[in-house]
Amino acid sequence: MVTVLVISIIVILIVLALSVLTIGKGYSYKHTVDPIDPLPEDDAKNEEPEK
Repeated sequence: MVTVLVISIIVILIVLALSVLTIGKGYSYKHTVDPIDPLPEDDAKNEEPEK
């Protein structure tokens, strides 16, 4: 009975450590945002009129 309890506690500690590592890695990740591309109607306004 004691061995089952010890093995259970070890498994719980391993899962807890992996969870903390994963969460820490997620918070340390630097997120970036791509620049906004101009809308098609903005391109039409910026072009010179055709002759």
